[in-house]
Amino acid sequence: MTGQRETMNLAYSEEQTLLQNAVARYLADNYTFAARRGFTGSEVGRDPEHWRQFAELGLLTAPLPEEHGGYGGGPVETMIVMKEFGRALVVEPYVSTVVVAGGLLVRAASTELQQQWLPKIAAGEAIIAFGFAEPQGRYELADVATAATRRGGAFIVNGHKSVVLGAPWADGLVVTARTSAGLSLLLVDSRARGVTARDYATVDGGRASDISFENVEIPAQCLIGEEGGGLPLIEQACDEAIVAHCAEAVGAMSTLTEQTVAYAKVRKQFGQPIGKFQVLQHRMADMFVAVEEATSLTLLASLKLETDERARFAAAAKAGVGRAARFVGEQAIQIHGGMGMTDDLAAGHYFKRLAVFDTLYGSADHHLARFAKL
Repeated sequence: MTGQRETMNLAYSEEQTLLQNAVARYLADNYTFAARRGFTGSEVGRDPEHWRQFAELGLLTAPLPEEHGGYGGGPVETMIVMKEFGRALVVEPYVSTVVVAGGLLVRAASTELQQQWLPKIAAGEAIIAFGFAEPQGRYELADVATAATRRGGAFIVNGHKSVVLGAPWADGLVVTARTSAGLSLLLVDSRARGVTARDYATVDGGRASDISFENVEIPAQCLIGEEGGGLPLIEQACDEAIVAHCAEAVGAMSTLTEQTVAYAKVRKQFGQPIGKFQVLQHRMADMFVAVEEATSLTLLASLKLETDERARFAAAAKAGVGRAARFVGEQAIQIHGGMGMTDDLAAGHYFKRLAVFDTLYGSADHHLARFAKL
């Protein structure tokens, strides 16, 4: 009609609101900062009970199709879950298991492989890590030296993967490898003979491994997708992981900004709260604006994940949210002062998580260049 403009309804549906409230309530009651400090500092690095509870709440099936026992959600449901995870600094490998591995299994795996792994993921009985990065590859997904050679009804895998997040807890590994037909994807049992892992803690409280494969025999039915047709699947999985981690960063930035404002109201200098100083008010206002911009970029990228514009908007989100994360983190530490970097205060932990976020699946500068090419 003349004079009227269509508007997009960006409000959550009733089901999405219920999902958000359920995740937020569970984390507020059970995933406190003190509890997180305790189990991330343990030898295991996590509390397995949380993963079981995520399964009970239906979070491990939230983005999966109903025909595979899922909630029937999609990228927006993943965004909702990950934003709340970011607020609580959740360390469980949700992205690699549910978003990456779950998505790949649904889209491209054989029925046999789906039946083997998807029910275990849904029940909280399996964790899967994503091994795609190699020392020489930097952020180029196609730069893969790990080789998989056909031998009868199996592939023989040799190679190395770096910084495989969540691998110390994983039952399976989705691995990129180069076969005679080209880049391919294989699902490997993490306990298979010839798989060697060097586990370590990451700076943000997580766990990762450098993994070597020496003559690892993998049944041919563990191939995900067509042999040699792995690159498009890898690119899509990485874009989905990028947007999920953007949502996580938005949650972390939101909480860090709130904590910084609260700290500025009680920290006194020259006889008054530092929050009364105009220059710090300006900084905190800029932090708020950065969070809002990052929120919008993440929502737009989530809505574009199932379109032909997926790659362009994922790159834009990673570049924009990455720069916002760095800015918010640095400003929060400046306002907190030296206290901000102590282990006892949450601000330093959020800062570390945001710093790591910028390196996941490519830095802000990498994705800015990628966006320009697209």
